[in-house]
Amino acid sequence: MTIPLETFAARIDTRFGEQVTRIASICDELTYEVSKDEVLQLALALRDESEFAVDQLIDVCGVDYLTYGEDEWKTNSATDSGYSRGVERKPVILDESDTFDARRFAVVYHLLSLANNVRLRLRVYTGESNPPVVPSLVPVWNSANWFEREAFDMFGVLFEGHPDLRRIMTDYGFIGHPFRKDFPLSGNVEVIYDADKGRVAYQPVSIEERTLVPRVIRDDNRYSTDLKDVAGDG
Repeated sequence: MTIPLETFAARIDTRFGEQVTRIASICDELTYEVSKDEVLQLALALRDESEFAVDQLIDVCGVDYLTYGEDEWKTNSATDSGYSRGVERKPVILDESDTFDARRFAVVYHLLSLANNVRLRLRVYTGESNPPVVPSLVPVWNSANWFEREAFDMFGVLFEGHPDLRRIMTDYGFIGHPFRKDFPLSGNVEVIYDADKGRVAYQPVSIEERTLVPRVIRDDNRYSTDLKDVAGDG
């Protein structure tokens, strides 16, 4: 059975009230923000209560909102900043006494109710804690297991209560979290085969730091519509 999206949204608003905040979506997808203290109980209710019947967790992903909304490129004139964010080696944040902006990191859950044929998204901000921590939803949907491990590996988000939280994409000795926006695109180390040691080894990254500039929108004759050849002209 397929129910209208707004009918499903009304059920959520009636059942959970101020526990959830609906987020506007330009693509008409049902998205709610929920606190990390409420997300586990909310997930259990969505799964177990027949009016929702959210029986599948499709995906879990991390988000880093550092510099969100800030313009990175200039398009009408050249810039000397280029891809500097990718090559400037900023220190990896490891000091647990530091704190983050409360809305820097978020975890997003993509859910599906087969019975109602409705998709639902939940967004949970991790707060100021460093490292960022949210409850694991593995006890609710077992499919969260590897998804949460990936979010931990890439963004450094810890999932409290996860049965086996360890890296899944990078290797065991990797330092840092590659999808954080303050992690250099060139990385901190590179892997080589060391013939003297007879094994694979790490060394500091040897990629040459350089500033690149994006393409610039230029106002010259090449782009003037008045001077372009017209099809059929001799």
